Amino acid sequence: MTLDCPNGLGSANTPLHIVALPGDGIGPEMVAAAKTVLNAITQIFGIQVRWTEGLIGGAAIDAHGVPFPEATKTLVQDCHAVFLGSVGDFKYDTLDPSIRPEQGLLAIRKALGLFANIRPVKIWPQLVNASTLKPEVLEGTDLVVVRELTGGLYFSQPKGRDGDKAVDTLAYTTAEIERIAHVAFQLAQTRRKQVCSVDKANVLATSQLWRDVVTEVATHYPDVALSHMYVDNAAMQLIRNPRDFDVLLTENTFGDILSDEAAMLAGSLGMLPSSSLGASQTDGGFALGLFEPCHGSAPQFKGLDRLNPIAQILSLAMLLDHCGFSPAAEAIHAAVYAVLSQGQHTEDIPLPHGTCLGTQAMANAIAKGVLQHTPLPAEHTALSV
Repeated sequence: MTLDCPNGLGSANTPLHIVALPGDGIGPEMVAAAKTVLNAITQIFGIQVRWTEGLIGGAAIDAHGVPFPEATKTLVQDCHAVFLGSVGDFKYDTLDPSIRPEQGLLAIRKALGLFANIRPVKIWPQLVNASTLKPEVLEGTDLVVVRELTGGLYFSQPKGRDGDKAVDTLAYTTAEIERIAHVAFQLAQTRRKQVCSVDKANVLATSQLWRDVVTEVATHYPDVALSHMYVDNAAMQLIRNPRDFDVLLTENTFGDILSDEAAMLAGSLGMLPSSSLGASQTDGGFALGLFEPCHGSAPQFKGLDRLNPIAQILSLAMLLDHCGFSPAAEAIHAAVYAVLSQGQHTEDIPLPHGTCLGTQAMANAIAKGVLQHTPLPAEHTALSV
């Protein structure tokens, strides 16, 4: 089977150029696992892929002394999509915070203008008992967290520590809020047409601006219902009534916290992909994207072939969908569904009956499922964000 290549992308003349940054800890194993599945995709769908690898985080510090070297910056500015593993290792904890591996993430977001983080949370029916929440609370949960990624506490100045005093600044502009709000509303138009904007407008001036701007942007999307919720209430409702949410729109810090909370609805961080998107190209092309799992680098498990690669593999599916290869993305979802239905799982998602697989064995099973290409059941649609 050969896919029609969008705008020639993925053809012999213009291969889909993916820059992979495996990173630290389990990152290289997870990226290698996802590449196994990508190889199956290219066999089935005939997509031409150019795969280039670079360094970020601790691996870049070891090689170049900085977490985001110029060589990596050059690579990621000349590709169609960035595929990230995980960043961080305990051995770098004694470094000055300004040069630790995690600074590589902030640097690449800034360099590529990645302002919109998209984290879908959908409950796989095979894993409804894997969460600590009751199945009747979880069933039917299908939400997306849209998090502003380049503003707020993590980036605003002044920032720093002076003896027994420290300061972080929370700042937002109307333009920053408008652009992330448009992302949320446009996404909602493809889903259940509901946006819940999260803020703390009863306390924070930035949240008051946030609420005013989001309310104004909503007037451009009359088909989408807008609600507002204080962040503390949102944290409670995510656990109490997760089915009530469609698209959650948040600023940077609130989104960082709530998206990890939402991740546990699925029973494991090892199941959840994400993307970070920049502005669309001026020629009408798709926005440059970075795709990564929601989990961390787990350096204590490095090289043990134990942890779950599904989040990394589903991040690959998001990458393919974003670049115009939706049938290939759906094939990955169908393969994951089939593997889980057969009782194959990793140690973080124990099923009552089945076989526990290692990282690469799980990737091999999903790749086999891609090659067999069993259709995805109609009641479980692929994530398309």
